[in-house]
Amino acid sequence: MASSLTSSFQTSVPVSHVKFLKKTIECKESRIGKQPIEVPSNVTITLEGQALAVKGPLGQLSLTYPREVLVQKEDSGALRVRKAVETRRANQMHGLFRTLTDNMVVGVSKGFDKRLQLVGVGYRATLEGKILVLSLGFSHPVRMDIPDGIQVKVEENTRIVVSGYDKSAIGQFAASIRKWRPPEPYKGKGVKYADEIIRRKEGKAGKKK
Repeated sequence: MASSLTSSFQTSVPVSHVKFLKKTIECKESRIGKQPIEVPSNVTITLEGQALAVKGPLGQLSLTYPREVLVQKEDSGALRVRKAVETRRANQMHGLFRTLTDNMVVGVSKGFDKRLQLVGVGYRATLEGKILVLSLGFSHPVRMDIPDGIQVKVEENTRIVVSGYDKSAIGQFAASIRKWRPPEPYKGKGVKYADEIIRRKEGKAGKKK
């Protein structure tokens, strides 16, 4: 009896009544991507197809754009990044490459810096030419070669300033310094960014007598 009811139900719905819903993907304009990039007078722009070169008093950087976005130089001298197609990926690339382009212009004209602080008894940093030497509680000091295009300054043996014109390279080198001794959550000892907030944890309480 059950099988006959199931068969009757399956054949009672005409195929012509089955509808498929289409979902339209809406690609909103990136608020960051649509903003123009002002180019200072001391910065030279060279644009060839999808390749952009930026030269300023601090250095030179270049970037190749994906096919989803276009970079254009306006009559005012400003740069503008636009979407070449209307897709979700193009919307993501739009804001990202606008930010990368702005970082290039600011980097070669003004520069960036990243500050770190050493927290811990006996923790200290010194410079030996193009080598950063860190004493972080290991059996031997940590020696790090400073990459080309990056400057490092040590203040009061416990504060490190990494500067240059390539924001990405500065961030990578600062992260490699911090990686040697990330700050621990109990006493806060380690290498931390100057603006980093460490979430402290309470130590385990001793057993009550």
